[in-house]
Amino acid sequence: QVQLVESGGGLVQPGGSLKLSCVTSGFNLPDYSIAWFRQAPGKERELVSCSSTEGSTREGDFVKNRMTISRDNSKNTVYLHMNSLQPEVTGLYYCHRRYCCASAVSLDWGQGTQVTVSS
Repeated sequence: QVQLVESGGGLVQPGGSLKLSCVTSGFNLPDYSIAWFRQAPGKERELVSCSSTEGSTREGDFVKNRMTISRDNSKNTVYLHMNSLQPEVTGLYYCHRRYCCASAVSLDWGQGTQVTVSS
């Protein structure tokens, strides 16, 4: 069974850092694009960053070079490195699988990990 399990969220003060992890199973990670999405309360999910099957990446408009996606295929894990965090990035962060970053077809979602930036 395909599984995406997020972890690493928590409460951090402004300016702090977090490293989110998405441990995957049930499929060959290099064959798929993996993205991080964020959903703020009452808002639609929005793209944080996507890692393509070709190795390229793209990010959402709000990221502003403070979040970096990476893969470790040997560990079947995708990471989101978050730094210089400010309250506006607060939300529930989801790991997502699709055929490619530009695909309209969604495959699987994790259950999310909460990131809260507050003093």
